[in-house]
Amino acid sequence: MKFFHTSQIRTLDQYTIDHEPIASIGLMERAADRILQQFKKDWSLNRDVVVLAGPGNNGGDGLALGRMLLQIGYDVQVVLLHAGNLSVNCRQNRERLLEHFPDYFTEQKMKFEPAELTPKTIIVDALFGSGLTRPLEGIAKEAVKWINKSGKTVVSIDIPSGLSGDDCVRETVVAVAADVTYSLQFPKLAFFLPENEIFVGRWKVIDIQLHPKGIAEMQTNLFYVEKNDAQKLLKSRMRFSHKGNYGHALIWAGRKGMAGAAVLASKAALRSGAGLVTVHSEDANRAILQTANPEAIFNNELNNIEAYNAFAFGPGIGTEKQAEGMLGELLQNIHKPVVLDADALNIISQCPELLNYIPENSILTPHPKEFERIFGASENSCIRMEKAAEKAKEYGITIVLKGANTLIAAPDGKMYFNSTGNPGMATGGMGDVLTGIIAGLMAQNYSSVESAVLGVYLHGLSADLALQNQSEESLLASDVIGSLGNAFKFLRG
Repeated sequence: MKFFHTSQIRTLDQYTIDHEPIASIGLMERAADRILQQFKKDWSLNRDVVVLAGPGNNGGDGLALGRMLLQIGYDVQVVLLHAGNLSVNCRQNRERLLEHFPDYFTEQKMKFEPAELTPKTIIVDALFGSGLTRPLEGIAKEAVKWINKSGKTVVSIDIPSGLSGDDCVRETVVAVAADVTYSLQFPKLAFFLPENEIFVGRWKVIDIQLHPKGIAEMQTNLFYVEKNDAQKLLKSRMRFSHKGNYGHALIWAGRKGMAGAAVLASKAALRSGAGLVTVHSEDANRAILQTANPEAIFNNELNNIEAYNAFAFGPGIGTEKQAEGMLGELLQNIHKPVVLDADALNIISQCPELLNYIPENSILTPHPKEFERIFGASENSCIRMEKAAEKAKEYGITIVLKGANTLIAAPDGKMYFNSTGNPGMATGGMGDVLTGIIAGLMAQNYSSVESAVLGVYLHGLSADLALQNQSEESLLASDVIGSLGNAFKFLRG
């Protein structure tokens, strides 16, 4: 799914108003109704609600939601915080609330007066939306501090008040720490930045039916990869095909004592559909590899390297001079994209000149620390994300910046954020599996970007499916390999 920066979303709002057509207040009413439907699914009538609304359109959404909740029987207190200047739609919804439910509505202009709370209270934060560009101050700041100290369940409308839709929270920023965020139409870029997690909580996208033509025509470099996106990438297999149709991947991995990395990567490549997989490793690993993964070919002497369709280099190879020399020789002699992971990245951080020899359309799969060792430290994840996009363009490569919503930065400037995966993946060997999956897809003639996007999605999906039999604490990299078949079935289903 494509998504957008906050300024673009405002443009889409206006496009919908102009081309549906629908009045601005009508669009707000529709948004509030869609929020209401989700709220009813999440919270029963026995919960009482405090809605804190601000002076803008986010506050207008909150006022409309408060009225609708009252209409269907929720016990609601609606509090409007403002200094006198209300948006047109906020003013209109204020009048509607006063007309129908004046006893459940109060306004506060100078000083924040805390609302009455019960053990069953849910606080709805509708103070400020995603377009906020300045720190909170005055009565709004006091309200946010009260929300965060309340100990109650907090639901934010569109984005927690105090957060920017496109940036990381700064240390000095006061913002609502929501339990759930109902994001209107699209996720916000801010949701994918680790610093914001404690504020955003769980987030859900609420479809408010912005104009489909406007969405289709608007250009963006931001994409959130979901099931239907992965399905579109997945190739079908011909009945009369053979192993030669699905490519030959070379996995260069595992020094002595690190055979496990080679086993995991090569198994993942085979489970991802590669026709053949050859493992290049030290001879000391031969018996282990041929026992643990008999379907793979073992080879400790490479000839005719161009005969392979895909290459992966790095898991468990070490960073000694010998490994450094092997990587340098590979990069200078190969003319096809290569997947570089783990120790390959560590070597590049030691020998940054190797960056200039990486073939175009290659894939680097660093975690944040590996990324910073190669490209320099970043003040926060937002700057790191932007740097990943810049370096992908500069070197003509795809960068897979691993994390909770792994970022795939493509050479054309597009950024893909992954939707699958879970905290159980924070364990050894997971990166080796991802490397193997991506190499296995590249062997089958998926493009580098396709291999990275689909590979990351399958990797996370397999981990999610593995939780049917494991816990997040017990999940192993080998469990993810074992679930790859179910992941492919899920996508094809």
